[in-house]
Amino acid sequence: MSLPSRSGTKSVAIVGAGPGGLATAMLLAQRGFRVEVFEKQDVIGGRSAEVRLGDYRFDLGPTFLMMKFLLDELFAEGGRRSTDYLEFKKLDPMYALSFPNKTMYVRSNPEAMKEEIEEHFPGEGAGFARFLDRESKRFRNLYPCLQKPYGTVASLISPTLLAAAPHIAAGRSLYDVLGDYFQSEELRLAFTFQSKYLGMSPWDCPGLFTMIPYTEHAHGVYHVMGGLSRICQAFAEVCREEGAEIHISTPISRVLLKGKRACGVQLASGEKLEFDDVVINADFGHAMSTLFDQEGLGQYKAAALRKKKFSCSTFMMYLGLDRTYDVEHHLISFAQDYKRNIEAISKGQASFDDMSMYIRNSCKTDPSGAPAGHSALYILIPVPNNTSGVNWQEQKGEMRDYVLRALRERTPYGDVAPHIREELIITPEDWEKKYGVFLGATFNMAHSWDQMLYLRPHNEFEKFSNCYLVGGGTHPGSGLPTIFESARISSNLICQKYEIPHPAAKPLELALA
Repeated sequence: MSLPSRSGTKSVAIVGAGPGGLATAMLLAQRGFRVEVFEKQDVIGGRSAEVRLGDYRFDLGPTFLMMKFLLDELFAEGGRRSTDYLEFKKLDPMYALSFPNKTMYVRSNPEAMKEEIEEHFPGEGAGFARFLDRESKRFRNLYPCLQKPYGTVASLISPTLLAAAPHIAAGRSLYDVLGDYFQSEELRLAFTFQSKYLGMSPWDCPGLFTMIPYTEHAHGVYHVMGGLSRICQAFAEVCREEGAEIHISTPISRVLLKGKRACGVQLASGEKLEFDDVVINADFGHAMSTLFDQEGLGQYKAAALRKKKFSCSTFMMYLGLDRTYDVEHHLISFAQDYKRNIEAISKGQASFDDMSMYIRNSCKTDPSGAPAGHSALYILIPVPNNTSGVNWQEQKGEMRDYVLRALRERTPYGDVAPHIREELIITPEDWEKKYGVFLGATFNMAHSWDQMLYLRPHNEFEKFSNCYLVGGGTHPGSGLPTIFESARISSNLICQKYEIPHPAAKPLELALA
């Protein structure tokens, strides 16, 4: 079946209504493409969807926004302002870090942050000034690399990448680089725990990712009022204004091919729809396992993918509580032996006696998440992905007990159990079976040296023409800002193919202006 078409208008199917898919739909619809988005769940957002438990509201996945200027730029490309669709609140403190014997508040103001460091780690404040100075240079040089595709070997010797080469900290881990600034192990952890955003250990994470803690400190961390899921809802609103169609509860069973060219999609109902191009926003490993015949996928066959490096997973608890807490919006509580905990996760080992926790108390900033006098607590525990062989049906209860005990013994929340009115738990098994996340690896393919740039699945998918990838499984990688950038890269590639004018990505100095 062919879609009705306007003469000269190119049609694009987007598989998945996550942040990457919806950002792509917004950009392409603004540029004159006829766009249809197909989402298998009954809500949009993918891993950035909203979770409702009775009167309580949560973000399923991402809970804060970095590099807000990039999101602003996406809206500006269509002559819009992000603030016409979203309300932002810059957080200060950005988060609280709870070590076994102290709690440090991470401030967005550099002078206040230096004072905080000196209070808890005397003599280390000067290292923070060096961090901001040196890492600003790294970020300025690496940022342009996030804006370009790496679909050819020649792209590895592009002027942009060659200019960035001296700044990639080759052969050094994130933890190693932070040793240039701080002596205290705990203080290094305060600037390296962000590797969990990539699902990696700071001892394994490439040193170039120092740009993640840098951009937090240099450009701030934001809450979106109503939850981060509002970003996808805003994208969808613009999409509809531009004539794009979004279909929920409409799973795709197959990407249609003519030889090695993508030519449409087949719905789970069996209906076949033809399109000029197909953009895949589904989890990469899941898409490779389900949307194509395995023949012809080469290194991306499901069996071959299982041999690649994937991120850790997460054990999630969403608690609707009948009281409020005067605890910071974001709290990270480190394991007693953080390195042992992280190394165990990296090796696929699960122990339930000493784990790190991230807790968001969104109602501290945004009362819309719960009824008056109540709280919506979001709790994330990094755990191994499903290569570990952990039986989560058996371990789920033990893990829940651990989390409640850790809240009681290690955080200001105390005993929350009597106050639970609504509860949802998501295990790595749930991530894989219910949400279509390959191996339950919630941060997608690992960002190791051998799985970045040209060595990561390409934005213009190398296995089939007219097929494009967006999301954490392609370049530039996982995390909302880079997922947004993947949407722009793939949208630009489609426009270039058809010689359709489009705005160029702004240099960092103009994006920040």
